[in-house]
Amino acid sequence: MTDTGFVLDFLARLAENNNKEWMDAHRSDYQEARKHFKALLALVLDGLKERDESLLNVRPEDCMFRINRDVRFSPDKTPYKTWMSAAIAEGGRHAPWAHYYFHLQPGNESLVAGGMYLPPPDQLRKIRQEVDYNAAELKKIVDKPDFQKIFGPIQGEKLQRPPKGYPADHPNLELLKLKSFLAMRTYKDEEVRSPYYPETLLEAFTTAQPFVEYLNVAVS
Repeated sequence: MTDTGFVLDFLARLAENNNKEWMDAHRSDYQEARKHFKALLALVLDGLKERDESLLNVRPEDCMFRINRDVRFSPDKTPYKTWMSAAIAEGGRHAPWAHYYFHLQPGNESLVAGGMYLPPPDQLRKIRQEVDYNAAELKKIVDKPDFQKIFGPIQGEKLQRPPKGYPADHPNLELLKLKSFLAMRTYKDEEVRSPYYPETLLEAFTTAQPFVEYLNVAVS
């Protein structure tokens, strides 16, 4: 059983008290929130495993990110993230594949996404090559009504000019200019607190699955 409301409440308190002393005094609350987040992740991962055999050996702990921030090169020295997050892929959160990503964050900032965020140059080149050769398949996936209802258009940073090797009048130039390829949306706190949120999350990931698979085929 997962209590997403408990997770949001803890994170809201953490955002107001983002320091080690407070965290140390509320370590048991953090562990409880982490337990509920992990339970949500396990439910979603089990549902995805029924649809994606590449995930059969993936465990929840392979996908969860730490709550500690890396502050070495940041002017913001607050020690903790104010969200809990996970990225699901064959090989876990750091694997070089498209991921199913989600995080819980109060303030109507809970995020669900599928795809690749700023892939390295060699992978980006392969994705653009796939778009050049087979944009029709990508458009078929992302133009489906259920995909559009949940995610809308593909999101991601874009180049200002055509990527090297592609003409300015390429019929799929806007797709080729993308530097990230993401199906992404946020959910309101009231939606996340619903007992049906695990099903909502799994529905979003199931809808994104053909898009994730398209990217993984491109980079493999």
